[in-house]
Amino acid sequence: MSNAVPSISLVLAGPILRRIERARLAIWMVLTKPIEPTITFSQDINVTQNIKTLSAAENLHYLLINLTLDAELPTDEWIDYQIELDGQNLVSLSPDLLYPNKSSLGFIIPNHIGSVLHGSCRKPHHQSEDGLIEADRLLAKLINSDSTTDSALPTWPSLLVMSGDQIYSDDVAGPMLRAIHSVIEKLDLPAEKMKGLGVPDIENSIALYGHHDCYYGRADILPKVKGNRALLDMLFDGVKKPIFTTDTAHNHLISLHEHLIMYLLVWSPEPWKFADLSEPAGLSPENSSLYKEEQEIIEHFKSELNRVRRLFAHIPVAMIFDDHDITDDWNLNREWEEAVYGHPFSKRMIANGLSAYFLCQAWGNCPEKFQQDFIDEYAEMLRDPGCKTHQVFHDHILKFEGWEYEWKTEPPLIVIDSRTRRWRSENSMVKPSGLLDWEALCDIQQKLYGNKSVLLVSPAPIYGMKLIETIQGIFTWFGKPLVVDAENWMAHPGTANSILNIFRHSKTPQNFVILSGDVHYSFVYDVELRKTEGGPDIWQVTSSGLRNEFPKKLLDILDVLNRWLYSPRSPLNWFTKRKRMRIIPRKPDGHADGRRLLNAAGIGLVELNETGQPWRIRQLVAGGEAIEFNRMERHSRWQ
Repeated sequence: MSNAVPSISLVLAGPILRRIERARLAIWMVLTKPIEPTITFSQDINVTQNIKTLSAAENLHYLLINLTLDAELPTDEWIDYQIELDGQNLVSLSPDLLYPNKSSLGFIIPNHIGSVLHGSCRKPHHQSEDGLIEADRLLAKLINSDSTTDSALPTWPSLLVMSGDQIYSDDVAGPMLRAIHSVIEKLDLPAEKMKGLGVPDIENSIALYGHHDCYYGRADILPKVKGNRALLDMLFDGVKKPIFTTDTAHNHLISLHEHLIMYLLVWSPEPWKFADLSEPAGLSPENSSLYKEEQEIIEHFKSELNRVRRLFAHIPVAMIFDDHDITDDWNLNREWEEAVYGHPFSKRMIANGLSAYFLCQAWGNCPEKFQQDFIDEYAEMLRDPGCKTHQVFHDHILKFEGWEYEWKTEPPLIVIDSRTRRWRSENSMVKPSGLLDWEALCDIQQKLYGNKSVLLVSPAPIYGMKLIETIQGIFTWFGKPLVVDAENWMAHPGTANSILNIFRHSKTPQNFVILSGDVHYSFVYDVELRKTEGGPDIWQVTSSGLRNEFPKKLLDILDVLNRWLYSPRSPLNWFTKRKRMRIIPRKPDGHADGRRLLNAAGIGLVELNETGQPWRIRQLVAGGEAIEFNRMERHSRWQ
């Protein structure tokens, strides 16, 4: 007898456009039936489909549709595409996927990149609007307006770059976790075996979901370590302290299915149609009050997801992880790694998060990197979560090197993995690891050779705020790098010198546009080499967060102090690792007090000329305002 659930939509999530080239495309979808979609284009082109499916249950199937075309699609013009499912057109099942005045889905392949949308840090229960809604609003305007006559409008964005924290697995609202569990139950996902992982009262995921600490108490479930150099060694030595450093671990995702369903709930309105948000029993009065507050925010968040889904169906989406996709302070230093990977329960949590990242993000970035034996092993793990193959696959995925990737756009998009290929400190376990090891840095340098311009995606800004980096350095000197999240490019001498030398190398591109996020505020720097004529020209463009912000009063203070301490005449500039470079901050429009940092949820918009140089950089603030970052007058611009 079939366990199919008739009240659930056929398409749970997607379509999400991933890598798109003129003769090759990748599309990601999640279905409730194991069927193969058919993709057609308005152009008369033969299409070869290679569809790979990974099934988590009878009612949950993840598809990556790889298309090879026998002729190239045209550039710089609208391309219609249709998706047929069991003889039905997808847009007839989900008409809200369409933009006004359009009868089919579509996209544009640029001859060269004219504009890019980018952002990071999208926390569903943050009290702000959603930057992805601004991106959708922009596409709706472009469809109904002429960007050649309206100077405020860009060309159709060539890419949407999401540079980290697409989910917050370590900071989950109670109503979100309740929704995740109800969807797991509705889809009848199998239990994940957890016996032998060092948590005696949790033998499987069913026991986890029914545990008295399941909601707002998971920090008490998570493993702890004992020793004189424990990770949260703030007050006392020799006592047990949490392995995980995040202070929001009360609802930390644990099981593989929790991670997988979280992605569906942040990208699609469909699973919300049968999700249960009713308050779980047994909450304390304080947690009950918090649950109600979070529920109001989550209700608003999910009400706009149809627009997020529409956006993803019309623009290629490039993704890379940062820490919160897995957990806070992920691989920050050797001490963290030894504690987390040395305990079977915390190791399982990290590997589950990374496994979900592969299925929902990395697979579409570069499908050919994942061989059939990798896919087969993953499929076996999904059939019996917690089985021996689950353990073996986790050992493989934790050692996998290849999350970085390149898209052959013009200019090329080069995306780095700054989380798993780290340069560990050789003289101290507590010092921050470099964001890339020597081999990874050499790989990047080889990719850069021969290009005149590049778009380089670094989740953490390469050129960050000097004052914050100084504060992080002070805490690191005292052995407390995790207290201030001391993971920046300048925190590790080897990585800092190597990345800066790459920019100074004679064979590297003339134009670097660095797209970053992570820090929960936005800024733009123009970077020049001192005593060097002719470049290279570097732009650090940071947009964060999509749905997150820095504490306002604190950022105001840091902004003022940074401008005062690192003014053009300040000798402190010569104590930074970037002393051979000029860091030239841009001023966000409308900030008459001289501020350089923009603290507002939204999404970045960078417009490029034909040589790959940005001619206009804006932040589309959630709520409707577009703020441009203006160049400063030369006589007053040196930082």
